[in-house]
Amino acid sequence: MPDQAKITSVEAIESFRAALILYLSQARPALEEISGEIVRAKVWLQNDQRRLWESEMRRRLKKLEEAQQELFSARISNFQETTSLQQMAVQRSQRSVREAEEKLARLKKWDRELENHSEPLVKSAEQFQTFLTIEMPKAIAYLAQVMKTLEAYSGVTQKG
Repeated sequence: MPDQAKITSVEAIESFRAALILYLSQARPALEEISGEIVRAKVWLQNDQRRLWESEMRRRLKKLEEAQQELFSARISNFQETTSLQQMAVQRSQRSVREAEEKLARLKKWDRELENHSEPLVKSAEQFQTFLTIEMPKAIAYLAQVMKTLEAYSGVTQKG
């Protein structure tokens, strides 16, 4: 009887279907967590760190202005020993401002790099999320239908 299918175990299909349901229940939250982490990293770079270093830059520039003003005052009053202390304070403040400028520049670079590296991954994750949301439930329903069909077929062949 070559027209007959050889059905050995509908349970194997049920087991696969159950494993697929379990996988789906674990994959969705994992993808959502990945997307959330990327968003949090972007917010941290674009908002939190940028604000922090812009504020720090303003504070350091103000400190530099104060040091320059003290140096100017010391020069006017002709105090030689205080002038050298004021010059060192100005140099220290200038280094501090340069450091803040470098941090801001590095922050902008990291933001661009994160965007460039994460964008393709985010697109892939979104496509996979769409697949999990639309196609996988269809596959699970199809497997349930296959099981019903095979069980019905198995019942017919056993009677016949």
